[in-house]
Amino acid sequence: MSRKISVHRNTDWWPDVFEPFRSFGYRVQDFFSPTAEAGSTENDYDISMELPGVKEKDIEISLDDNVLTIKGEKHSEKEKKGKTFYFSERAYGSFERTFRLPANVDSNKIEADFEDGVLRIKMPKSKEISTSTKKIAIGKKG
Repeated sequence: MSRKISVHRNTDWWPDVFEPFRSFGYRVQDFFSPTAEAGSTENDYDISMELPGVKEKDIEISLDDNVLTIKGEKHSEKEKKGKTFYFSERAYGSFERTFRLPANVDSNKIEADFEDGVLRIKMPKSKEISTSTKKIAIGKKG
């Protein structure tokens, strides 16, 4: 028997090979929660967030009371007609991440760019810091 015929005859196993994975999707997180990292230089703070598969038009960034909020949605591709999915480890849906910013961020000069599925936010440090000082007493339990 030639190898080509043997391979052709064995294509019947294709759907069965995914059978053990049918319940696998239930073990994988079923929501989209993008990963992020934050850092700083002498002059700036920065946040980078991985958003593969998200379109720029589906991302919203806002700042309210020194809290930076990044919202968005990753739309499902599972809605293709005529295609059967045996399992999917990909996550879809809405997401929202919030970051409390330091008091010395110059909120008027925050810049964001989105390239290759990575959102980068640059926040210049301001020379003026508005802070309030509050003393917190330590109490005893009981």
